[in-house]
Order: sequence, then C-alpha cells, then structure tokens
Amino acid sequence: MMEKIKEAIRFGIVGVLATLIQYGVYYILLPYMDERIALTIGYIISFCCNYIMTTHFTFKVKATPKNAGGFALSHGINWSLQVISLSLFVWLGVPKELAPIPMYMVCVPVNFLLVRYFVMR
Repeated sequence: MMEKIKEAIRFGIVGVLATLIQYGVYYILLPYMDERIALTIGYIISFCCNYIMTTHFTFKVKATPKNAGGFALSHGINWSLQVISLSLFVWLGVPKELAPIPMYMVCVPVNFLLVRYFVMR
C-alpha cells in the first residue's frame, strides 16, 4: 500500500512538470493560433520528457517499445479528452487562458489510470 502511495506522489510530481510545460507552451502560443493547436503543440513537447520521467521515475520500469506504445496510446486517448474538454470549457465561456485548468482537473485522473494500466502491463 505504501508503494502505491509513493507511486501516486511520483506521478503527481511528473504530472505537474509535464502540465507546466504543456500549459506554458499553450499560453505562449495562444495569442498566435487556435487554442486546440496551441494545446496540441504543448502536449507534444511535454509528452517527450513525460515518457522518460514516467518510466524511470514514476513507475521505475525499463523503457521498452511495448510500454512506449502503450504510453502513446494512453496519451492519444488523453489528448483527445483534453481537446474535447478544452473546447467544452471555452464554449461554456471559460476564458481561453484559463480553460486548461478545469480541463486538467478532468483529464489528469483519467490519464493516471490509463498510463498505469498501459505502462505497468
């Protein structure tokens, strides 16, 4: 049980770093392009370092083509959920600069479950 708690804490640390990278890129690019494109570019950039940190630090497993594929699949699902929920929050009137905040509140727990399932299999 204690190892699961430590794993969740490590996931949180990596997630915060990846989220800050993604949001920073999004915020910088937002004045120049559609919010979904800015979100996607930020997602791609944060994805690259996120995989390495997730395998080595969060779950402490060796990076392999198999878990890389699972990681990419889970993040493909997560990216789709992010684009949909970002669009929903913008449509509901949340300012584009702040819309990622509720989006992350929805997507981060889902992403944890997906990544844990695909990387740990």
